[in-house]
Amino acid sequence: MTGVTRWTGREAELLRRAMRKKGKEFAELVGVNPRQIPRWKLRGETIELELDNQAALDTLLARADPAVQQRFAALLTERAAVEHDERAEELLRTDPRTRRHPVDGAVMTLVEEGIYLSGPDNRSVWLEPYLIDVYPTTNGDYARFVLATGHRPPQDWPAGRCPVTLANHPVVWVTWHDATAYARWAGKALPTGQQWEKAARGPRGRVYPWGFEPTAAKANTAEAGIDATTPVSRYRSGVSPYGVFDMCGNVWEWCSTEEAPGNGRYELKGSAFTSPIERAAPSLRNAANSGMKDNDTGFRCIAPA
Repeated sequence: MTGVTRWTGREAELLRRAMRKKGKEFAELVGVNPRQIPRWKLRGETIELELDNQAALDTLLARADPAVQQRFAALLTERAAVEHDERAEELLRTDPRTRRHPVDGAVMTLVEEGIYLSGPDNRSVWLEPYLIDVYPTTNGDYARFVLATGHRPPQDWPAGRCPVTLANHPVVWVTWHDATAYARWAGKALPTGQQWEKAARGPRGRVYPWGFEPTAAKANTAEAGIDATTPVSRYRSGVSPYGVFDMCGNVWEWCSTEEAPGNGRYELKGSAFTSPIERAAPSLRNAANSGMKDNDTGFRCIAPA
């Protein structure tokens, strides 16, 4: 069954459509005044429903037959994909640094050459220019790779198929080898730890992508209480100086930098929904064995400028 963590007017309207009910019938099922239904539809995502309404909608969805649940999942996915594409197209229109990659279709942004402040001690480091994915690699992106190559799908995909409700969430349960295989297929690479850090902090050494304070509302870390991944374009207030999303929280991201030469452990950056905001500072280092995979670990790619 497709769950909803937070019912807004938009999700309620999608459930009404999935159940194929008129406004008055749906209002009776939810236990609200029929005049509420057009208000929910009009205000959409801007209105979060009362707790008793949320509980009623949870019950309706749980008791719905499988066909209704499938229609609701499809409508949710369609809406999420449209919103994700709209935001990507808006970036491509308004930010001259961005472009769409010709193989995997990901929106990438330019990180200019020059010095940036690296590590907790803010050492000056020079990097050549490169492009980096604006968003972490999503389940939808990874599904195209699996289809094209026959690569093993992540273990959380039911029957080996990309979950429709998670298409625009970051892919997880991928090893460093899986991430490297995707990057190779796309004609890209995993970022080095320094490339990842510069894209997150900008050239002037911000502690976090948005500034110097650990503001939990700007990232999907443990403080958010979501305990799961979120859509990659959700935290617009938390983007980096280069316009890159999710550089704190959501999922740890594999890098190409080995922790020590030959030890088979690679850097992970950014923390995840499972970690506190204090661990999300992009200057901090973490590493794991190349064969590790978990429900909070994904990746993004870079390409030559």
